[in-house]
Amino acid sequence: MATERLDRIRVARAALRLLNEVGLEGLTLRAIAKELDVKAPALYWHFKDKQALLDEMATEMLRRMAADLLAAEPAADWRESLAAAMRGLREHLLRYRDGAKVYSGTHFTDISYAAPMEAHLRILTGAGFTPGAAARAWFTAYSYTIGYVIEEQSIRPDTATGAEGYDLVARAERLAEYPLAVAAGEEIFRGYAAGFEAGLAAVVAGIEQVLAPSERPS
Repeated sequence: MATERLDRIRVARAALRLLNEVGLEGLTLRAIAKELDVKAPALYWHFKDKQALLDEMATEMLRRMAADLLAAEPAADWRESLAAAMRGLREHLLRYRDGAKVYSGTHFTDISYAAPMEAHLRILTGAGFTPGAAARAWFTAYSYTIGYVIEEQSIRPDTATGAEGYDLVARAERLAEYPLAVAAGEEIFRGYAAGFEAGLAAVVAGIEQVLAPSERPS
């Protein structure tokens, strides 16, 4: 029986499957080699180190994400379009344990990002943003989303490990002399989806205030 050819994409897909079991810290080339039933040195033909592997994993995540984003019907209003894109990004990152950490700060290995990025920038420039303002608007919302999901995945309950998430009762006891900080815990560490939406609305409103073209009567 023919053996399936080992290549970068096959390794990245195996790594993403394993990521949901062991998390980023437990993801090693040795563990991935075992998952693929090959010797660890075979992986070094494709990846010189773990960072190179993470770059390919992030690119594979983006390929899957780009297909969904390009298939979606774009909203007519740039605010709705930008918010929808960020919701889609968060949704995809949450499909993987530590997904945002894997995705953040990596170098994509192909140009899968170009088509969806071009489409979003075209919506913004079509609404009157300068190319520079459109790029800044997109990157601001993108950075908010990545950062939010990194924090979210670090503190929310983890169904893979059984971890219960942030203990607000213990936190309140430690911060008993700081009632506003205690109250903030309920806002920050509960209702992650609602919290994301509230922050995203603030980001989009800020973009409109600072970067959007002025609407002056003619």
